[in-house]
Amino acid sequence: MGGTGTRTCRLNGGPLELLVLVWVLVLSGPTLGQEQGSDVKVVVREDSDVVLPCSLSTKKCVVTEVFDWRKDPQKPDGLKEVFLYDAGIHYNNGRPGQSEEFKGRVSHFQNELKHGNASIIIRNTKISDSGVYTCYFPRLQPRQTFYINLVVERVFKDRSGENPAASPEPYIRTLNATSDSALLQCEVRRATPKPKLEWRDGAGNPLPAEETRTSERGDSYNITLVTTVNKTDNYRCVVTQEEISHQTQAETFVHICGKVCEYSSREAFGWIGGLSLVALVLGLVLALLVVTNIISVRCNKGSRQQRKGLHENASEML
Repeated sequence: MGGTGTRTCRLNGGPLELLVLVWVLVLSGPTLGQEQGSDVKVVVREDSDVVLPCSLSTKKCVVTEVFDWRKDPQKPDGLKEVFLYDAGIHYNNGRPGQSEEFKGRVSHFQNELKHGNASIIIRNTKISDSGVYTCYFPRLQPRQTFYINLVVERVFKDRSGENPAASPEPYIRTLNATSDSALLQCEVRRATPKPKLEWRDGAGNPLPAEETRTSERGDSYNITLVTTVNKTDNYRCVVTQEEISHQTQAETFVHICGKVCEYSSREAFGWIGGLSLVALVLGLVLALLVVTNIISVRCNKGSRQQRKGLHENASEML
C-alpha cells in the first residue's frame, strides 16, 4: 500500500466497513500517506461515519507518542485542530484547543495504538468536512506527516431546518376524482432557488405531467404540477432544489374503484331492492293474517251471541 500516487477509498460508513479498514491499516506493511508525496483519498456520503487512516509502516507503538490531526483551511483562517493525542491526553478527555466544528465527533482507536495505528473516526460527516487532513508525528525521527484527502458527497435530504432557502413541503390536493381516475395537483410557492417538482407512485416511479404552470416574481418561483392517475396507490409529490441538495415531499392516498366498484354498486342496489321487495311481501302477508284473524274472532263472537239468544227464547216458550 506504499509508493507514490493517490489511493482512493470509498466508504459507506457502516460498522463492518470501518472495522475492515482499521484491520487493513494494522496488517499492512507499507505506510499510508507518506511525506514523500503519496496520499489517500477517502470518499464518503454525507451524514456517514468515516475513518481517516494513519498507520506507521514500522508498527511502532505510539501509546506514549504524540500525533496531531489537522485540517488544511479552505479559507485563510489557519489550520483546524481536529484531534491531538499526547501520551494518553487528548481532546476527548479534557485537553483544550479543538476546533469547535469537530467537538464531540472525533475519536481514535485506543486499542490500535500499540500497533502504530493513529487513525481517527469522524462521525456524522458534513459537506464542510471535505478537505485535506494531515496526521503529524512531531517527536518521531525522522518526523512523519501523512496526508488524507476527504471528499464528503452531498445527499438529497430535507434541509428545512438548516437552510432558510430550502422549500417547505408542497401543498397537494385532489381536483377531480371519478370511478376511473383522479386529477392530482402539487403546488410550491415563493421557492428560491427554482425547484423541480415531480409526481411519483408508491414504487417511486415518476409520473408524466399533464400540466405545469410556472410564475416568477423576483428570485422566487411559484410552480404548479398536475397529473392524472388511474389506480389505487400512495402518490408523492417530490420537490428538489439541486443547488442546495434539498429535497422534501408530500404524500396522498388515492382510491380508484373502476368497473369493480360499479358492478359492486349495482349488485348492492340489486340486493337492497330484492330485500325491500321481500320485506314488503312479508308485511302484506302479515297484515292480511292479522285482518283475517280479527274478522274470524268477531264472527265467532257473533255466532255465540246468536246461539245464546235462541236458547233463551226456547226456554221462555217452555
